[in-house]
Amino acid sequence: MTTTPSTSAIGPDFNTPVEKRYFEDYVPGTSYTYGSIAVTEEDILRFAAEFDPQSIHADPAAAATGPFGGLIASGWHTASVMMRLYADHYVSKVASLASPGIDELRWPRPVRPGDSLSLLATVRSARLSRSKPDRGLVHTDVRVLNQHDETVLTLTAMNLLLHRDTR
Repeated sequence: MTTTPSTSAIGPDFNTPVEKRYFEDYVPGTSYTYGSIAVTEEDILRFAAEFDPQSIHADPAAAATGPFGGLIASGWHTASVMMRLYADHYVSKVASLASPGIDELRWPRPVRPGDSLSLLATVRSARLSRSKPDRGLVHTDVRVLNQHDETVLTLTAMNLLLHRDTR
């Protein structure tokens, strides 16, 4: 996949850069938009050949007569683009410990060749761990948008992050 992600936020960003961001910097109710990554036909075909070889993703001729009337990216390809933007811009590079998982992954609209995707991340909640006071759990509502501001992916991410005051 050829990626050329934007290096800055689209609108307001955290007060703390991603290289210095800790649990305290994730304030519930705040939203941030990052992007974009263009998805080409070549990207879609390459990802599909390796990871999701269904005809709607891997064969333009078959996809043209399929349920979407043309080639579409695998949902897992879309999730990979989301993860690139999320890792580059949103989740801390110094305090991230792990993710216990995601909830409610959905692909409400297909991604097509030529679409340009951006990430909208909204901090849903942030709570300190009761058993390990050096960290907290952040829940983030994630939306991936195409160039028309149409939602192509939604999920709720969970991240364990170190607390700045206990490092």
